[in-house]
Amino acid sequence: MSEASAAVTSLLPGWARGELAATCSWADDERRRYPWSGALHFADTPGDCQFFYGRDCHNMKGEKDMCVVGGINNYTAALTNSSAPLVDPTISLMFLAHFVGDVHQPLHRVWDLDIIEKAMKDFYNDDLSIMTHVIMQNITEAWSEEEREWEACSSRTKTCADKYAMESAQLACDVAYAGVEQGSILGDDYFFSTLPVVQKRIAQGGVRLAAILNKIFGESSKPHSS
Repeated sequence: MSEASAAVTSLLPGWARGELAATCSWADDERRRYPWSGALHFADTPGDCQFFYGRDCHNMKGEKDMCVVGGINNYTAALTNSSAPLVDPTISLMFLAHFVGDVHQPLHRVWDLDIIEKAMKDFYNDDLSIMTHVIMQNITEAWSEEEREWEACSSRTKTCADKYAMESAQLACDVAYAGVEQGSILGDDYFFSTLPVVQKRIAQGGVRLAAILNKIFGESSKPHSS
């Protein structure tokens, strides 16, 4: 087990049974307990196919840094500065993992729930492990030449979540909303055209989360956590 994997496993709650994936819905399930976290699940852009942190990262009250990118940066920093944690590291880890997934889905409810649930039922016998295996196989095979580019991040002090949000804003225009009229019912044509993109975004999110966790807990992080 790598140093990062061991660190992550040590922070997981007992009910996760050593699996970070088991905590993926925790941040949604606990919204009532943490009502302020609602704004951290998304970035509300004005529809110009772009994301700008200074303009778009705020909640409905106008409070800055209250968006999914701010959440990723905040909980990455909390885990990096583990010598004097301001937030329970287990809570930070579970929020971080969830928000990295959220930032990769342009249409939060439709893309990260409805389409995935339909794919699970139609193609994977309602078995998450089967779909996960297929996505992992694509990472090592069909998308192997892209993986290094996905995880590349030159920032030493924060994540590259701005870039991930910009990608999602562009995909919202190019794919998610393309040809969709307001109030229309999304049918099979929409499902089949968007599913490959949804699965690729899941893969990108997984690769990038692993890179962030390696950056926090891996060998290179030792000087920062001592």
